[in-house]
This record gives sequence, C-alpha cells and structure tokens, in this order.
Amino acid sequence: MKHENVQDYYGKVLQSSADLQTNACCEPEEMPTWLKKVLSQVHDEVLMRYYGCGLIAPEALKGMRILDLGCGAGRDVYALANLVGEDGFVVGVDMTDEQLAVAREYEDFHLDAYGYAKSNVEFHKGFIETLEDLPLDPGSFDIIVSNCVVNLATDKSAVLRGAHHFLKPGGEMYFSDVYADRRVPEAMAKDEVLYGECLSGALYWNDFLTIAHAVGFDDPRLVTHRPITIENPVLEAAVAPLSFTSATYRLWKLDGLESNCEDYGQAVIYKGTIENCEHALKLDGHHVMETGKVFPVCGNTWKMLSDTRLADHFTFIGDFSTHYGIFEGCGAGSPFEEDVATSDCC
Repeated sequence: MKHENVQDYYGKVLQSSADLQTNACCEPEEMPTWLKKVLSQVHDEVLMRYYGCGLIAPEALKGMRILDLGCGAGRDVYALANLVGEDGFVVGVDMTDEQLAVAREYEDFHLDAYGYAKSNVEFHKGFIETLEDLPLDPGSFDIIVSNCVVNLATDKSAVLRGAHHFLKPGGEMYFSDVYADRRVPEAMAKDEVLYGECLSGALYWNDFLTIAHAVGFDDPRLVTHRPITIENPVLEAAVAPLSFTSATYRLWKLDGLESNCEDYGQAVIYKGTIENCEHALKLDGHHVMETGKVFPVCGNTWKMLSDTRLADHFTFIGDFSTHYGIFEGCGAGSPFEEDVATSDCC
C-alpha cells in the first residue's frame, strides 16, 4: 500500500473517529481516572481526530524525552506533554498535512492549559520508515511511543530499526498496534479501506516478535490486548477467516537480555513511588508487582527494572552469580491467548 493512499484516508476520507468502521481505533473501556483527567485538558478538536488503539502512557514519565511515531492530530503528544512536565519534551512525527495542521494549531492552547513558560512539544512531517531523514539526534529519546500506526507502515522492520536507533540505552518503545492471528494474504493487503482501517496491514504476531529480535529488541513484553470487532458486515466477510487483536507491547533497548527467561534466584520489591501506581506496578501481562512485596523475577526482568528509568523505584535482591535454569511463566506470550491481562491500568 502506498503512502499516498494512507495520507488520503487519514487526511481526507476520515474527518473524525466516528467515520471508522471497526473498533480497532477506540479507547479501551478501562481507562484509569488519572488519565481521563489528563485527556480532559486536550482540545476537543484534537480529541475528535484520535485514531489510536490503546493507551500509550507508560510509567515514570516526569522529565522524559518522548518521540511519538504517527502522532496524527497530536492527542497523545499533548497528553504526554502534560505527563512529562515542563522539563520533559515530546516530539510528534506524522506524514499527513491535514493532521499536523490540527496538531500545530493548538500548541498555544495547550501551553496555556498546562501553565508552561514555553512549549515542550514539536511536530515534524515525515515517514516513520525513514526517521533518519528528520532533524533528530540518534540515541536522544528515553521513550518512543506509537498508537495503531506501525500496521500502516510500508516497512515494519525499518520502523523498529529506526526506533532502536533513536532510543537511549535503557530506553523503551511502548506502543499499541493491531496484529493478525496469521499472515495476511497479499490480495487483502492491497485493499485500501481494509488497510486504512488498520486490518490488512497488520503483522502476524509471531512475525512481529521475529522482527523485534532481529533489530535488537530482545524479549518483547506483551502488556495488554483486546479482540477487534468489525462493525461493517462487508468488511467482516472480506477479512474472514482472519482474527485481529489490539495489543500493547514494550520493547527495551538493553544489552545482555537472553533469548530465554533465565532464573538466577533474584527478586525485587516495588517501593510504590511511581505516581498513579502507588499500590502496584504492572510491567507486563505476567508481572504485576505489589508495593512492599518480594517478587521473584528472571534475569531479563531484573535488567528491565535495574538498567532503566524504573531503577530508583525498586529494591533489588540477588545477583547473577548462580543460575537455576529456566524461569517459568515469563516472556512475550501470544496476544491471542486468554491468560495475558486485558487491561493496562495501574
């Protein structure tokens, strides 16, 4: 599918989220109260043009530098600009002029709403497959987010390579997207409406894991997922028998992660010091760590906590001196299984 087709669909065909024909791009029902309050400060026109499929607000964001791939009209950029505070910074990238025009129109509005002395956002026009063409410094972002956009990219591997390139060591890509339970047939992938609705460009979830490993994101972690329903019976018949899900993953740029989750007898204790996560912190679908409770972890999870911005919020028990074999009940998991949590609320 060409970039021009996607630009036309999101710039000219869709005028609001009400024009979508599936529930791929909609809010999860269980949105935490604190995030609702943040979104209530975002301008109505920006909210109306939201086409995301998840909640891309990870923990501990104060002072962070964030890059939003496929930012659209800027809803997530402005929400994150609120969460990072005046000392943080959020950069949005999108290829659609109409969407970027809306985002830029309300920069002063959000500056006043947040009471900042100067803006902490900027927007660039560009393709997420060629991030290196933008005036951005490699290794300069703490976090990269994306909300239901990677499936629209013509080269998914290039997007993940670029994200890895622009992350700092210990940084993460935290993003929601649409995945298929099998590889999408080529004929279906050429359908402009199915592509624009975030269906026929979706990766087979296991191919996504392979690409993530290949570009340097070892041990991807599935945070949450929910099935996608198709409201249009014609589109539903066109994609049969494929199934789709909206899933949120976090990918860490960390050296030394192992291909398996290995047991070194380690454990952590969450201090409860992250804002809005005072009682527990959810790292992914298999790791919900209650405040003050000893929580056994594998070596990879240890690194995801000790070698990242989350380190100050944990007490660490153990080291890597003794190996006890495979750590059970860990790893990425399939977004089509029922045993992974379906809500990413702290």
